[in-house]
Order: sequence, then structure tokens, then C-alpha cells
Amino acid sequence: MRLSREKINHLSKLIIAGLIKDDRVEFFDEENNIRLEIVKVITDLLKIDDDIDTDVRKIISSYSKNIKEGTPEWDVLYNKHYNEEDKKRRGF
Repeated sequence: MRLSREKINHLSKLIIAGLIKDDRVEFFDEENNIRLEIVKVITDLLKIDDDIDTDVRKIISSYSKNIKEGTPEWDVLYNKHYNEEDKKRRGF
């Protein structure tokens, strides 16, 4: 996970604060319950990103050619495979 629990909580508080200021938004549950759901969604999305990253790195390491991380070739392959995996898992 790329964000700490504290950063995720901070983001959720910022999101709730923004929603509270918006007159078009009406809450049908306690603000803290909504904030906790935001934390869950962010955490779940970051977990998916981490899983995709791990799988893509495995795919690239399975190539018969030794491709070094940080090279343009590695970056192209990483982005290609990451986008493919992302589409599979999220349905985009």
C-alpha cells in the first residue's frame, strides 16, 4: 500500500469536509460512518493496485530476456501489462 493509514484517514476527512460544504450533498447516515466507508474504498483500491503491481512484476520477470527495472523497455512493458490487468480487474 502506498499510503499510510494516517494519510488515508486524513484524505477521508478532507473528502467529508468538502462534501459538508457542498449544499447539493445530503447525508443519510452519520458523517463518521460515511468517512469510514471512504477509508474502506480507498484501502480496497490501493490493495488492488498493489496486487496488480505484484502480478505485473512477476510477468515481466518471467520474460526470457532479463529486462532491468527503470529502463525504457521495462517502463513500456510495465505500463502495458499494468493497463491490461487494471482493465481485467476493474472492468474499464
